[in-house]
Amino acid sequence: MPITYLQRLVLSVISLLAGFSIAAQTSIKPKYSNSTVYTGIEVGSKGVKMSVIEIGKNAQTNGAFNILKDTSVNTDFITFSDATFAATLEGFCGFYNKALNEYKIPSKRIFTVISSGVKMQAEKDAKISWINNLIDSFKVKIKEPQRSVEVVDVLQESKLSHLGIVPESRRFSTFLIDIGSGNTKGGFFPYGTTKDFKLFQLSWGTKSTTNAAEKNCVDDKSLVNYNRQLLRVLAGAENSEIIYAVNESGAYPVSDNIAISGGIAWATASLMYPDMLDNSVIPITYADLKKFNEKLYYNFGSMAPSFIALDVKKDDREAVIKELTRVQQVFDQRALLAGTGLLLKVMRQFESTFVGKQFFLVKNGQVGWVSAYVDDHVED
Repeated sequence: MPITYLQRLVLSVISLLAGFSIAAQTSIKPKYSNSTVYTGIEVGSKGVKMSVIEIGKNAQTNGAFNILKDTSVNTDFITFSDATFAATLEGFCGFYNKALNEYKIPSKRIFTVISSGVKMQAEKDAKISWINNLIDSFKVKIKEPQRSVEVVDVLQESKLSHLGIVPESRRFSTFLIDIGSGNTKGGFFPYGTTKDFKLFQLSWGTKSTTNAAEKNCVDDKSLVNYNRQLLRVLAGAENSEIIYAVNESGAYPVSDNIAISGGIAWATASLMYPDMLDNSVIPITYADLKKFNEKLYYNFGSMAPSFIALDVKKDDREAVIKELTRVQQVFDQRALLAGTGLLLKVMRQFESTFVGKQFFLVKNGQVGWVSAYVDDHVED
């Protein structure tokens, strides 16, 4: 039986831990004195993401991980047009060459995947051939015909994301909801071990929800009409998927905490709580998120980074403005409305069905499968 991509990854990480010197990584600043580095590049629904992660020498015992680089380019691949295909291919190859040539990371330590959200949307639109064409074109451009580019399974991605995002101390009391660009996935470990995972998934994500609302706008592209169409899309998603998925989730009574990750979680937490910029986990309530969602629509001008920064300490303002500017470069007003609207629908069902759940926004889940794979190996 051929060795799988994940098996090869685990073997590669084991070999990394044998003692590769960080000194060769001249373009990045390591945290640990003796560590190893690898890169993950993922084609997601919204674009291409690259994460460079350093593994400390004691990672197997104390989880010494450090994110050296985390960057992305928005290419909107799931619209499946010639222009977005070309932009995605350029971003994919560009990140690979940057890791290989600038960061001096060997090819065998650069891992490349297509997210489950892209696969789900491609299946919806009968566009699987676009994924295959992207993979083939990527291999040709980087001159690696034998390179593995796995299209990640949603169950695998959800399980490993839980392992990578949720702290071990809350491993078995937390239900993870990862809202991606093209889909939403997550779940929990129901039996107190990491062998069995109960999957939660929706075919809606921030970008796919935005695209559906914009498609329904037809000739009227105004914000008023967009919001009207968005509410219709979200109502349809709630009635056709969300209610059933939450009721069947099995979150009660095992899970005390509902952790929400993904780009919209990072964006929402950053905009709502700029004074907690260094906090990776932010508690939130349904009522607070609803007020924020309404503010996005009726008073988006108040979301300007320089305006928000006025309410934080003077010494923190520069960092806050920089981070909030980055947020709004990734998510415009319509994407923020779609993402928070989808999150509200999900939270509403969990709140009405399961009394006493605590909700948290996780801001550092954006590295996705990369840190998850590392965490999975460390636990083994």
